[in-house]
Amino acid sequence: MIVDSISLEVFRNQLASIVEEMGIVLGRTAYSPNIKERLDYSCAVFDAAGRSVAQAEHIPVHLGAMAASVRAGIDRFAGTFTRGDLIILNDPFLGGTHLPDVTLISPVFATDGPLIGFAASRAHHADVGGISPGSMPVSTEIYQEGFIIPPLRLVREGRVNEEVLDLFFRNVRTPDERQGDLAAQMAANRIGEARLRDTAARYGPDEFNEHVDSLISYGEGMVRSALQEVSPGTYRFRDQMETPPGTDSRPVIEVAITIDGQGTMTVDFEGTSPEVTDGNINAVEAVTVSAVLYCVRCLAGPRAPGNEGVSTPVTVIAPDGSLVRANPPRAVAAGNVETSQRIVDVVLGALAKALPGRIPAASQGTMNNVTIGGDDPRTGMPFAYYETLAGGAGGGPKGPGGSAVHTHMTNTMNTPVEALEYAYPFRVVEYRILRGSGGEGLNFGGDGLVRSVEFRGQAVVTVLSERRSMMPQGLDGGRPGSSGRNYLRRTKDSEIEEIPATASVRVEPGDVLTVETPGGGGWGSPAPEGPAIP
Repeated sequence: MIVDSISLEVFRNQLASIVEEMGIVLGRTAYSPNIKERLDYSCAVFDAAGRSVAQAEHIPVHLGAMAASVRAGIDRFAGTFTRGDLIILNDPFLGGTHLPDVTLISPVFATDGPLIGFAASRAHHADVGGISPGSMPVSTEIYQEGFIIPPLRLVREGRVNEEVLDLFFRNVRTPDERQGDLAAQMAANRIGEARLRDTAARYGPDEFNEHVDSLISYGEGMVRSALQEVSPGTYRFRDQMETPPGTDSRPVIEVAITIDGQGTMTVDFEGTSPEVTDGNINAVEAVTVSAVLYCVRCLAGPRAPGNEGVSTPVTVIAPDGSLVRANPPRAVAAGNVETSQRIVDVVLGALAKALPGRIPAASQGTMNNVTIGGDDPRTGMPFAYYETLAGGAGGGPKGPGGSAVHTHMTNTMNTPVEALEYAYPFRVVEYRILRGSGGEGLNFGGDGLVRSVEFRGQAVVTVLSERRSMMPQGLDGGRPGSSGRNYLRRTKDSEIEEIPATASVRVEPGDVLTVETPGGGGWGSPAPEGPAIP
């Protein structure tokens, strides 16, 4: 059969419906508020070679890195997959992002036998062990961050390996919640497996593979076409991270993007600081590639499919042992959530020089990670809460940035106040948009937000954030957005205690934690004021 534009669009939407249905099943059956309320998960399907074929509109940092996890699973179990198998892993150095992001991979076999692809889900589990509740600690090596899972066969021919689950649950603070969330992921994978098998049966093996190849080629073509619109040359940009705890220098991320005019792009991070030994902002290679590919998809436009073809025209050079390609046993908890945001900032900063008038100003540049854990005084049982907080989006050539939204590498919801107070021993006492925090410009940056929570029991709070001493940049004459702030009001003396960008503190009943998130940078020089009206 010759694949035409109509059949390809039908096929594309068929696969899109599969991954979206996987996400619906996962979100509706999960236990933890982080997954069922915030939707901190992602789903995708791959072909038999491990090439990404379709992704749901979920979390960019998950989706861009998931292909590396699938390849790690293939490398580990190639030639031994059987119907009903399920692979589990979270190792950041084998395609993962950070340890709380647990990936499940299901090999999918056609009705008549041969392997036709994989269905995969990745979800952020609110606790996977480690030195502090929530598994996002102020760490210096990965062993402090939680339970590390290399590619393992969790299910073999439909039979669950209960010993693997027992080992995992014994090493986390909230095993019942983890059991529910893993069951939700397994259900999502089963749905993806069944739907992909049905699709392959409907098309037949040859026609199915033809459409997969054509869809990937279509994605590649869209990216090449977008890159051909960029003037050939090399474009550079650099930015800094916050100073890691215990150090006195700011790590630098530097990029040089070379456009050859033939539809290819090289993204070279030579000049980036070495991996840090006193902090957890190290990004693994999969995270760096994921951030670059997110920027490439933005260039190609909303019609560009999220598949392997997007990466084909792009070469990413990340120096080994650098902040953007860390090696074991470096700590990486914040590399996935914070350094990925800065990688996007520098890549878009360089592209702004190549495409003047098309790139927006910097968004908040952080995910404002907050984890809280301890024993719930209402039940006496351990709890672990995790959330990322929204902020301002950068203003752009087409209009102002959004206020109080998740930007770039994150795409989650917030935990509703009612759900939060029901599930955890603290209450929200303030939640509002931080007016005036967006940068001024022809198009203003979006505003950040303020969220304050009062604790009802003792707990450990960990904050991993960025843009606390540095402001998100404006662009083309726009002003920078306001930086963020973290602080604690102690009930015993009512004094305010400033909390650094990265910190872990103990709190008592009545203490109030406040996080103010950054605004986005403004875009364009403000319009000149007209003459005064008499």
